[in-house]
Amino acid sequence: MPCEEASMARIRRLGILLLTLACSTLGVAAADSESGEKLRTSFHFQPARNWINDPNGPMYYRGFYHLFVQYNPTGPHWRNIVWGHAVSSDLLSWVFLEPAIAPSAPYDAKGTWSGSATVLPDGRINLMYTGVQVHGRQVQNLAVPRNYSDPFLREWVKSQLNPVIVPGAGVNSTEFRDPSTAWRGADGLWRVLLATKDHRRHLVLLYRSTDFTHWSAARRPFHEGHTGMVECADFFPLSSAGSVKHVLKISVLESRRDVYFLGAYDDSTDKFLPDDGNDDGLQLDFGIFYASKSFFDPSRRRRVVWAWAKEQDATADDEQKGWAGVLAIPREVWLAHDGRQLMTWPVAEVDSLRTNRVHIADMTIQSGDYFEIAGLQLPAQADLDVEFQVSNLERAEPFQWRAAEAADLCAARGADVQGGVGPFGVWVLASRDLRERTAVSISVFKADEGKHMILFCNDVSNSSYSDQVDKHNYGGLVQLDLAKAGGRISLRTLVDNCIVEAFGSHGKIAILSRVYPTSAVGNKARAFVFNKGKSTIVVSRLDAYDMASVKIS
Repeated sequence: MPCEEASMARIRRLGILLLTLACSTLGVAAADSESGEKLRTSFHFQPARNWINDPNGPMYYRGFYHLFVQYNPTGPHWRNIVWGHAVSSDLLSWVFLEPAIAPSAPYDAKGTWSGSATVLPDGRINLMYTGVQVHGRQVQNLAVPRNYSDPFLREWVKSQLNPVIVPGAGVNSTEFRDPSTAWRGADGLWRVLLATKDHRRHLVLLYRSTDFTHWSAARRPFHEGHTGMVECADFFPLSSAGSVKHVLKISVLESRRDVYFLGAYDDSTDKFLPDDGNDDGLQLDFGIFYASKSFFDPSRRRRVVWAWAKEQDATADDEQKGWAGVLAIPREVWLAHDGRQLMTWPVAEVDSLRTNRVHIADMTIQSGDYFEIAGLQLPAQADLDVEFQVSNLERAEPFQWRAAEAADLCAARGADVQGGVGPFGVWVLASRDLRERTAVSISVFKADEGKHMILFCNDVSNSSYSDQVDKHNYGGLVQLDLAKAGGRISLRTLVDNCIVEAFGSHGKIAILSRVYPTSAVGNKARAFVFNKGKSTIVVSRLDAYDMASVKIS
């Protein structure tokens, strides 16, 4: 390691240590209930107590990652929202600082809502956020660091020119929010996106500025559709095989889905043209994954995305736990080789948490059989990486549904209805008698041109004895040429007490579920591999790991 890099690494480690000591009294009180502690995540981002929702303004500055989050410092409910602020050297362990932004002026008296961070070429940083005024009018405001020599950026100062963007004539003033990270065009002008709606018509509006404080609206919407209100617009370029595409991501409020559009962007006209066949957008995750926000990590030259995984239990349960809200594992996103979709995968740092490897190879599972993944010490806190091999593809049923019905298909069939090939997969957070379990399953169907449609499902219908939690199944589809792939299908599943994140086909699909086991908790949880289909399945490779806990102080 070069001397300069080694020195920076030592500074980061020392800085985190000092911050941990200095902030040891901030947000570290224990949860009120035993159940809350058992369900608390061990390697996901969440504060010790209280409410969080949207991730805001992630960025990398002087050797540290910064993450802001919508945070209620007074309880596990959505109210009293401030910008919580945490720093990390590895995207895994975090130190919470004092809130960066809180209501303090007429332009944000009723809320400091979501926004973004933009790091300017000269190193200056602008946080742009939505402020809610007394009568519900939403406006956009700026805040900047008080002291740029502080790598932790602990103090922020609001601009005296706030609000810097207000809703113009004809714009819905109570639905006008979530400024994107800004970008600068060849003409030197900064651009930022905002979301609004006109009845059922959603609009993503573009604003331009020379100085980041005086903004003018573009004449035409940057994007529009008919889904109702959208939020948290994100826009960025990605390249693959020498070509560049732009990604527009929006969060659809009514369906709680994050969808994205791939296309071409011309900054001379500020027109974004989605690719053919991409009119309705593609899902970034097919489960509970909302209000995502990405940033470019210059230290590793990658695009990283965060998202909110909302609770699916009752409000009374949140009060008993003392906390509500978790962020999905940070994921790297990149453009697939064919340029037709985004790929998503846990950031490489997550692998550093792996301990106690359990390896299985070439294990045959007959129809109706299952086996326990023996040897795991922490099955409730695990990383399961499996490659299945299917040989009897002629027994696959014809696929006769539309792609949009994948979740309905998972709800109707679940992981227990026998098919020609599948469902097979893993049971996680399972009790010894298997009455409580969450299934991550794969079913194979015949598609056109000799290819196959792969249905991935997170079946949570048996995930908890409690009847006070949402047990909605989630799923999605991937089309594969299984003959070309040798019949192999990959599945990686991250398990963390109350959250299950599945990644199929090497990142072509992701599904996040929230679960609330009552029996299969802690060291009472188990993990299994199962095959409910008619055809024999081979586990060609399984690597299971206990996952170490991260430190969030």
